[in-house]
Amino acid sequence: MCDASHSPAGTDPRHDADPAETAEWRDGLQSLVEASGADRAGYVLDNLLGHAATLGLRANSQTRTAYLNTIPADQEPPFPGNLAVEERIARINRWNALAMVVRANQAHGELGGHIASYASAADLFEVGFNHFFRAAGADGPGDLVYMQPHSAPGVYARAYLEGFLSDDDLAHFRQEITATARGLRGLSSYPHPWLMPDFWQFPTGSMGIGPINAIYQARFMRYLEHRSLVPGADRKVWGIFGDGEMDEPESIAALTLAAREKLDNLVFVVNCNLQRLDGPVRGNGRIIDELETLYAGAGWNVIKLVWGSDWDALLRRDTNGALARAFANTVDGQFQTFAANDGAFNRAHFFNQNPELAALVADWTDEAIDRLHRGGHDMVKIHAAYHRAAHHRGQPTVILAQTKKGFGMGTAGQGKMTTHQQKKLDDEALLAFRDRFALPISDADCLALKFYRPAEDSAELRHLQARRAALGGHIPRRQTQAPRLAPPAVEQWARFALSADGKEMSSTMAIVRMLTALLKDPQVGPRIVPIVADEARTFGMANLFRQIGIYSAQGQLYEPEDIGSVLYYREARDGQILEEGITEAGAISSWTAAGTSYSVNGLPMLPFYIYYSMFGFQRIGDLIWAAADQRTRGFLIGATSGRTTLGGEGLQHQDGSSHIMAAAVPNCRAYDPAYAYEVAVIVEYGMRRMLDEQRDEFFYLTVTNENLAQPDLPQDGAAAEGILRGMYRLRPARQQAAVRLLGAGPMLREAEMAAERLHAEYDVDAEVWSVTSFSELARDGREAERARALGLATAPDADWVRACLGGSDAPVVAATDYVRAVPEQIRAWVPAPYRTLGTDGFGRSDTRARLRDFFEVSADWIVLHALDSLGLQAQADTLRQKLGAKTRATPPWAQ
Repeated sequence: MCDASHSPAGTDPRHDADPAETAEWRDGLQSLVEASGADRAGYVLDNLLGHAATLGLRANSQTRTAYLNTIPADQEPPFPGNLAVEERIARINRWNALAMVVRANQAHGELGGHIASYASAADLFEVGFNHFFRAAGADGPGDLVYMQPHSAPGVYARAYLEGFLSDDDLAHFRQEITATARGLRGLSSYPHPWLMPDFWQFPTGSMGIGPINAIYQARFMRYLEHRSLVPGADRKVWGIFGDGEMDEPESIAALTLAAREKLDNLVFVVNCNLQRLDGPVRGNGRIIDELETLYAGAGWNVIKLVWGSDWDALLRRDTNGALARAFANTVDGQFQTFAANDGAFNRAHFFNQNPELAALVADWTDEAIDRLHRGGHDMVKIHAAYHRAAHHRGQPTVILAQTKKGFGMGTAGQGKMTTHQQKKLDDEALLAFRDRFALPISDADCLALKFYRPAEDSAELRHLQARRAALGGHIPRRQTQAPRLAPPAVEQWARFALSADGKEMSSTMAIVRMLTALLKDPQVGPRIVPIVADEARTFGMANLFRQIGIYSAQGQLYEPEDIGSVLYYREARDGQILEEGITEAGAISSWTAAGTSYSVNGLPMLPFYIYYSMFGFQRIGDLIWAAADQRTRGFLIGATSGRTTLGGEGLQHQDGSSHIMAAAVPNCRAYDPAYAYEVAVIVEYGMRRMLDEQRDEFFYLTVTNENLAQPDLPQDGAAAEGILRGMYRLRPARQQAAVRLLGAGPMLREAEMAAERLHAEYDVDAEVWSVTSFSELARDGREAERARALGLATAPDADWVRACLGGSDAPVVAATDYVRAVPEQIRAWVPAPYRTLGTDGFGRSDTRARLRDFFEVSADWIVLHALDSLGLQAQADTLRQKLGAKTRATPPWAQ
């Protein structure tokens, strides 16, 4: 149980060579505090520490403090509410949350759900709901609250008391499809805006995503203020998270950003119930100490909320510090064991470990010891911590609140190793829970798991509604609409692409030129948020540094080395570019904040996040999935894309898979354009759908760094529709097509060259189709197939692949710079023999020509498959010999 190594460095009393002298210094500091106040004492202490450094002394950094509350009892502000009523409200919510989960699992044991997490966090939520979480309304846009996902039942229980949810709603927890079939509302397992768009604001179900998104959301609020797009407001971002969640890299990845930018609009509440799913978070250590060191070291204001008010009398009585020493030498695994047992056990194993501790509770009953609360279960202490956090300036704040997992579940779950999985309680446990919280529920209603809602004129509901009215309304609630924003005509910002006249440029250069022009539009320009991780120069965006500036909350406190150049590195407080540094997770979090501004701030913004395409869906796919859930609107631009087009970078950088991952996201519209005019048509379409039509979708475009002669947009009218639907005929056959060649992205040019060679060398007539999106084609095909199966009416061209390729049985060969699974998405709807060529396997470093030959996607390989599919074996044999077929026994994906 005891481990002196957990005492703060240098403070272990066993290492004190002169205790009397140490006591004198302590007494002197205490006298200074009493005589001159805490501010003066702090100044003197800091001065002494600075002087110690000049003497070469190694002082304790004090990022770990005693295992006690940061806020002493005599510094707590008065509790402003009716404590007894608020405690009763919390108890009712505990019951309804528990009943919701247990009822669902009694009916269907496979549904799952969680009781213990909310049991530990209920009071943390209630104090926020009653006193701090401000709703959007006439007084402003309100606070934002990222909620611990496993506590969702408790949030539903609160909404039930508020009257937003009904008995039927609670009865359909985790039964969304069943509820819809009955004309009812189902409740999602965790916070999911996609499933409950008028309720949940932020998806937090994947551990780690909530904390990083909350930080960048708080930062984006400051960005909007500094750019004068929204008025300044004392608006907070609150995040209630779990201690186990802090092990996720994303949870702690942006802590220094929050401190560096002085985000005092941000408060984290970490529910330290000391347990994760299988066991203790830090069985042999103390997670609160570890997190204190982490957050304080990152520059946060740390408030430890460890012990409830019941402990205050014992701490006052403990003049020798016996309790503090015992706390310092007790690890979390033992604290969990204490939580799982009663007062008699805690007397025997904690207080009786030495005479000093035993004397403190000598006149206490075991029942009194059992009622000793941890800080996170004491509303007065929680209010004091929240109050200090809300009024702190210059730093973000984290509150480390110690709780008991499964609090109040008794022997059925409190502090048990298995409590996270506890989804059912027997009759005895249900009755014990009711009695533990003094709930006015009969035995019959208790055993029937009946939801309990007091009368409308009850003290509880009157108080609850009054508190929410004072805070502006109910929360969580999600705003679904914002003012429409009409994008400018495409000719105003992309004429160079529509009428390129053969000029050479890459598609990356094209989209940057379009972005540069759009930024000058008086309506849409200010709403655009260019985002990069750290590759703006690679993507040709350096001209934007001076034009619109890089956002910095501090402005620019230095003279940049390149200030004499036209494209110097300019940081500004009102800068528009978000240059995030080498953190794709951070950049996508900024993109999500910007892309949901229409809902969060009532202000539609249009983010363009431009990045190495390999480091998008593959690296941060979970964050992109959460952004989709959150109904983010914006553009993801996968630059330097394509496994053979990004030549020299090699295996880790060459993207051959992002389009297959993008295809799995339901509201992602993914395109792989070849030419600049295709990019322009897609960007205009995306802006119209997201800004004007307000569709909850986002667009993913892959662009390359390969310079190509750019043709004009075909004027036949069919090209624009085909670009958006996924394919259009770029080059018709001279007479009757013997073979159809489909080229996507950079492989379109290879398909065009293959068609020329087939005609010139083999007298084979081929037509060439540009495929801008295999995933859009597959989506159309699935929808048309389903409609036919259900006997529903469909448009003649509902299946766009058949509409384009029907009427001929000429073979089809498709080539992509991605894995073959991308073009394979449309096989079911190709009405002819179909072959796919792709870049399956690990990438290599070499020239584009050699890479395309290695992966067998070059014009030569397209020609070979065209000849083979036509049965022209003599001609194919000649080409096979040229390609060295006999030396290519091992396919590229096996090398």
